[in-house]
Amino acid sequence: MDEEYDVIVLGTGLKECILSGLLSVAGKKVLHMDRNKYYGGESASVILDDFYKIHGKEAPENMGRSRDWNIDLVPKFIMANGELVKLLIHTGVTRYLEFKQVDGSYVFKKGGKIHKVPSTEAEALSTSLMGLLEKRRFKNFLQFAYDYEPDKPATHKGIDPKGTMKAVYDKYGLDDNTASFTGHALALHRDDNYLTEPCLDTIKRIQLYGTSIQRYGKSPYLYPLYGLGELPQGFARLSAIYGGTYMLDKQIDEIIYEGGVAVGVKSGGEIAKCKNVIGDPSYFTDKVEKRGQVVRAIYILNHPIPNTKDSPSCQIILPQSQVGRQSDIYVCCVSHTHNVAAKSYYIATISTTVETSNPENEIKVAQDLLGPIAAGPFVTVKDLYHPVDKGLESRVFISSSYDATTHFETTCTDVVDIYERIMGEPFDFSKVQTQVETVEQ
Repeated sequence: MDEEYDVIVLGTGLKECILSGLLSVAGKKVLHMDRNKYYGGESASVILDDFYKIHGKEAPENMGRSRDWNIDLVPKFIMANGELVKLLIHTGVTRYLEFKQVDGSYVFKKGGKIHKVPSTEAEALSTSLMGLLEKRRFKNFLQFAYDYEPDKPATHKGIDPKGTMKAVYDKYGLDDNTASFTGHALALHRDDNYLTEPCLDTIKRIQLYGTSIQRYGKSPYLYPLYGLGELPQGFARLSAIYGGTYMLDKQIDEIIYEGGVAVGVKSGGEIAKCKNVIGDPSYFTDKVEKRGQVVRAIYILNHPIPNTKDSPSCQIILPQSQVGRQSDIYVCCVSHTHNVAAKSYYIATISTTVETSNPENEIKVAQDLLGPIAAGPFVTVKDLYHPVDKGLESRVFISSSYDATTHFETTCTDVVDIYERIMGEPFDFSKVQTQVETVEQ
């Protein structure tokens, strides 16, 4: 390892692999190392035997072949018109993957019912989420949000783009329940802080949901066949095509600094020199701080989730105000139709930010939506780590832990932020197409 690299990447989690691919495409010389023997890190997909071993158990023999399963450890869906799709297309990783639409997007309303998220003017008038007058108010609000263009004052309808989102809801007369599902199931905010922030960000988020659902129908989400573990491998393959070097099963002994700046990585007595180091929090315990925890519970079902029109895949968001919490609860479900489970089986995951000393009890309201459970829950509680600084002086750029959300928008925000800090300029999404082929089965 006598060569000098522009970037050394530690860990093969999805964030690190995306960055490795993007930087390789941008002409950077990349060395990618991982202490594990497999790709994916925390965001890997594993076969049934390995999944049970992770949880200290033996896999049952009546659930098909172990290799018929690819269970995501951190399940998430891809917004069809979102940043991850743009990154996939920009880098050409789509040539290694096949995608399938997620069949439904639902929201939970206080009282125990789930409803399809209304995202069109027609759905606004037909939804059972609200009464007749509220439906009309929501339809008018949606029409405003979808027509809004920052540079065209005529579309603003008297709304100040620097005004708060609460002021927008008030102008259209939306009640608290409608504001709750709009902010959390359409705009995908994780808490209610957005209500007092400038409305433009939320309007753009609603537009993203709308344009994503227009791509393919059913829901705004996509999911790769054979599981999310295909994504880091696709970006790793891309990096290799552009000259990136990969080393799995490689112990990282030390980060070498000179004057507080990272200049290399030591492994097994050898030192690889570099100008920048990227890695997940597990490689930099002295440079990260804990900011809470996330609980994930994975369930194996032999039926679709009830009240989702027998959807083989879906997302359900339980907004925090509907369940008396500070943070949302997320449910996602995939199945044998995505080649991640044996025939007739479904994999459901519930996740949320931990708020009490009894995380499993916090997700019970969501577990009650699943119906009979064939196996599980398989519960993990993970600490959430964030870097203590941006790394501009040390040239060490650390990703944040994967949060509780079941979509990739926050993941991409982290990735493009690190990319900008390394390259000195933002990633230009304006030049990237956004259409990917999906398969039907």
